Amino acid sequence: MDGRALYSQYIKPSWTPPSWVIGLVWPFLYVIIAVSYSVVFYSAYKKLIPRVVALPFALNLIFNFAFTYIQFGLANNLLASIDILLIVATLIWALLAVWLKAPELRWVSYANIPYLVWGAFATTVQLGITYLNR
Repeated sequence: MDGRALYSQYIKPSWTPPSWVIGLVWPFLYVIIAVSYSVVFYSAYKKLIPRVVALPFALNLIFNFAFTYIQFGLANNLLASIDILLIVATLIWALLAVWLKAPELRWVSYANIPYLVWGAFATTVQLGITYLNR
């Protein structure tokens, strides 16, 4: 059974949104991520901000892209839970780094609040799935 079929059979927390909500939210978040992260990476590349500021943004992208493979490809809830915790942790780190070390880009922190809220919410869903299907 593939990971998506298996996922549909998991017991999920009552607050799990329907798939159409997820389908509406992520394109919006991807626009925010694409624009704001590109500005951070460009600014770090041009040495307009300390390069270290870009590190948590890069790690966040890696963990974000890995999540789908872990959850649906590997069908590993425990690893997916660890990964989503790393997504939220690196996002918080990224927003603090840009806020503290690149004040001219503080708008990036504000712009990513929806991503942070969704990430925190998605973490509770993933942890719930992992717990309910242990």
